[in-house]
Amino acid sequence: MDPSEFARRYNAGQRDFSGLNLAGVDLSEYNLYGANLFEANLGRADLRGSALSGVTLVRANLAGANLGGAYLFGTDLSGADLSGANLRQADLSKTNLTGANLNHAHLTGARLAQAFLFEADLREAHLRGADLSGAGLGGAALSEANLHGANLTGAGLGGSNLARVNMINAKLRRANLYGANLTEARLVGADLSEASLDRAYLFRTEMRGATLTKAVLEGANLGSVDLEEAILREADLSLANLDGASLIGADMQRVKLGEASLKLTNLTGANLHRAIMTKADLRLANFTEADLSGADLREANLEEADLSLANLENADLTGANLQGAKLNGTILPDGHKKRFFTSLKKFTG
Repeated sequence: MDPSEFARRYNAGQRDFSGLNLAGVDLSEYNLYGANLFEANLGRADLRGSALSGVTLVRANLAGANLGGAYLFGTDLSGADLSGANLRQADLSKTNLTGANLNHAHLTGARLAQAFLFEADLREAHLRGADLSGAGLGGAALSEANLHGANLTGAGLGGSNLARVNMINAKLRRANLYGANLTEARLVGADLSEASLDRAYLFRTEMRGATLTKAVLEGANLGSVDLEEAILREADLSLANLDGASLIGADMQRVKLGEASLKLTNLTGANLHRAIMTKADLRLANFTEADLSGADLREANLEEADLSLANLENADLTGANLQGAKLNGTILPDGHKKRFFTSLKKFTG
């Protein structure tokens, strides 16, 4: 459709443009609030808004619009109001949505690969199964959004607010979550392999069964996090806070926990084979039946930790504080098993 025909229909009161080809059309001066653009082609259409007095830029108003299945590839929607809009199965790949309002928007199954969503408002948005691979979401507001099963492989989420977000079974491989707020988020079964979570805030986050192989969580706050049965092989948790966390049955082989805090952490049955835990604070931690064989625990503080039935064979406990630690049935570094409760002050080898 050419611009003049669109203008004629719009001025006549038409708001149903479903299925029409509007690619490249200048729609910047039109209020499309609640319009029906279902399966319309809006590829590279101009929706940026018009200048007022050479100063103010009026952004596109598509609040409540029906854009289900629409083609918006490469369209500039920066600052647009898409709150409550229907964008289910829409193609928004490489779309510029910087600063856009997508609050409560419906984006289930939408394609947003390599889209620009910097500082966008996606609070309580529905993004179940959406493709956000390679998307830029730095500083975006995603609190309480539904990203169940979404693909965020390689996405940039640094500094984003993801508090209470639903990311169950989401794909976040190699995603950048540096400094992101994931308080009470749900990441059960999510794949965060090689993701960057440095300085991220994950307090009380649900991450049962999540995969964090080679993920970087240096200095992250994981207080009271649920990481039961999670895979953390070769992950870097140096200087991280894991106080009160649950890591029951977690696979933590060769994990880095140097100078990390794990006070009152439950590591029952965890696999910490060859883990690096130098100078870690492990006071009152529960290592019952954990595998700590070959672990580096030099100068670690294990005061009153429960190491009952744990395997410490070939572990390095040089300078470790074991005052009040429980060693009932523990396999010690030399391979011998302690049969009764033992309290040591400091291990010297």
